[in-house]
Amino acid sequence: MSNNNQFVNQIADIETDFPRWYTDVVIKTKLVDYGPVKGTMVIRPYGYAIWENIQKELDARIKATGHQNAYFPLLIPYSYMTREAEHVEGFAPEVAVVTVGGGETLAEPLVIRPTSETIFGEMYSKWLQSYRDLPILINQWANVMRWEKTTRPFLRTSEFLWQEGHTAHATEEEAMEETMKMLGVYKEFAETCLAIPVFTGRKTEKEKFAGAVATFGMEAMMHDGKSLQAGTSHYLGQNFAKAFDIQFLDKDGTHKYVWQTSWGVSTRLIGGLIMAHGDQRGLVLPPKVAPVQVVVIPVAAHKPGVTEKCQEITEQLRAAGIRVQLDNRDQSPGWKFNEWEMKGVPVRFEIGPRDIENGVVTYCRRDTLSKESMSMDGIVAATTQLLEEIQQHMYAKSLAFRDSHVRECHNMEEVAQALDNKCFAKIVWDRNPADEAMLKEKLQATVRVMLEEEKPFQTTCTICGKECEEPTVTLVARAY
Repeated sequence: MSNNNQFVNQIADIETDFPRWYTDVVIKTKLVDYGPVKGTMVIRPYGYAIWENIQKELDARIKATGHQNAYFPLLIPYSYMTREAEHVEGFAPEVAVVTVGGGETLAEPLVIRPTSETIFGEMYSKWLQSYRDLPILINQWANVMRWEKTTRPFLRTSEFLWQEGHTAHATEEEAMEETMKMLGVYKEFAETCLAIPVFTGRKTEKEKFAGAVATFGMEAMMHDGKSLQAGTSHYLGQNFAKAFDIQFLDKDGTHKYVWQTSWGVSTRLIGGLIMAHGDQRGLVLPPKVAPVQVVVIPVAAHKPGVTEKCQEITEQLRAAGIRVQLDNRDQSPGWKFNEWEMKGVPVRFEIGPRDIENGVVTYCRRDTLSKESMSMDGIVAATTQLLEEIQQHMYAKSLAFRDSHVRECHNMEEVAQALDNKCFAKIVWDRNPADEAMLKEKLQATVRVMLEEEKPFQTTCTICGKECEEPTVTLVARAY
């Protein structure tokens, strides 16, 4: 690890000012810059490359479960939003409306999509005739607009990128199975690719998606002990089917309404990556989504053979499909070490005359900052294995951190202590909305997900102390 701390000095202390640390890191590593319109962000090439890797990994999983990609319009007639009462009420404060087009006032105002259930519903009602047309399994990668009051890059912006899946099924059982299957896909993706362990479960009535029958979410723990809702899967029942008249002729000769789902994750995942893995030196990126997996830095580049050897090794790794970059800029090696550490590159190779003489490469792991060496013979296989080790280690470290920051709480006092100690509180709850309101008012905390499959550890409600009719293990946290 280099002693040159000029980059680290520009980043706020992660332990004492986490929000400022976050902002410093996203700006100084050139992930984003602020857009000219309040609440918007310009995703710069390094940040967008992370999103492309997320997209590639997740898109493969979405297609493997039988879904196809399509693209639906950005502009939606305002009247579509008003057809599903809960939906319009839920999104009304966040909607951006277009009233003028081509210099003329529009006959009907248009909404810039905050989400696309309504336009999918309209099209499905046109396309669907018979049970033979089901299921419809469509996903789109798109941007959406939600007029947010308080914004922070990646975590909450007025415009963001995401994928949204929208499916239609012949039966309630099939739709519910789809909802849970996609939640499982998200969980596997978060843990395997992002190296972030997540809790999954049902959201409360208050926290569910506007227009859904039930919403299921995945919650990830950030470095400051807060929870980040990292993805959601919604069981829509027949709410949108009835609003948009999505019917099909069934095998028994009668017309029936379909059962629907929708599900999505967004560029918020990049915020999750930063806050779950980052440290005082900046980003720490898991190899599976890192834009650059290995950076090669020549040491004493002016000496004979150094640049050539660095080039040769770079080409070997690139040919094997490893995302590698040779940094031969006119800067000191120490300056480069610090910059690439801040940018979170998983592996740094340092190659100088002595390394070449000994037939080895000195490497530094970003996750542990440890320095070792490996033989130049078989370097591709060794690097591939090293990247896999780093991916596994990052997940294990993240899981150990999370599990050591979850507390079983038997009363409100214990919940308050857990939250103040930057932990998630695991409680037993009777699903009473009054208790949920009390949590928010007294502790500025919310019910994140209900862990319905876990066995309750007491029969009384952690919040109100009364005997529970329906005791449910529930996760409570302060959240983004």
